[in-house]
Amino acid sequence: MTEISTDRSRVDVEWVWRRLRETYWSPGIRRDVVERAIAHSMVAGAYESGGGRQVGFARAVTDYATFAWVCDVVVDEGWRGRGLARGMILAMMADPGVRTLRRWCLATRDAHGVYTPLGFRPVAADRWMERVSDPSAWRDGGPPADHA
Repeated sequence: MTEISTDRSRVDVEWVWRRLRETYWSPGIRRDVVERAIAHSMVAGAYESGGGRQVGFARAVTDYATFAWVCDVVVDEGWRGRGLARGMILAMMADPGVRTLRRWCLATRDAHGVYTPLGFRPVAADRWMERVSDPSAWRDGGPPADHA
């Protein structure tokens, strides 16, 4: 059994950092970068019932008014397939502080089946643009953080 919580104080930063370092989207990410990301985002965690250890994490970068970007969704391998990722996203979407959001977005290489039942659809690519930063800015060995 698990429980989902949006209480940032419950997040095990060490657990999240270790999982994110192993993902395809942030290999080698520095811990200080993860700490700042958590501090400045809406978060949700999945925990073993009864105050147990963390087994899942998700965050959304949002202005709490019109937009949110869901990112850094990770679930321990042994806990996958139990709806934890969906549960964490739904918990964030249910927060009264984000009821005015016009758009939730995300990017995924291989988890479309997780997000489609939540209403996520492919975007019209001709409207979106991106600027990708040099990974050396956030990976191990990159420049030190300029603020906490």
